[in-house]
Amino acid sequence: QLEQGDKITLVKDLKVKGSSQNLKIGTKGVIKRVVEGKDHQLDCKLDGAGEMFVTAKYVKKA
Repeated sequence: QLEQGDKITLVKDLKVKGSSQNLKIGTKGVIKRVVEGKDHQLDCKLDGAGEMFVTAKYVKKA
């Protein structure tokens, strides 16, 4: 179960919508908050990418 403040790692390369930026597998980050009832459940701060929403199925606890 992921919670606010957990350190996470991406388990898949992800393309950022509306940008030419790609997030690589292994990118680390911290969960700022968990948003229930949305496609992108995690509001995160990712290393080198800034703040964005990420779907929980693409991350694991670091």
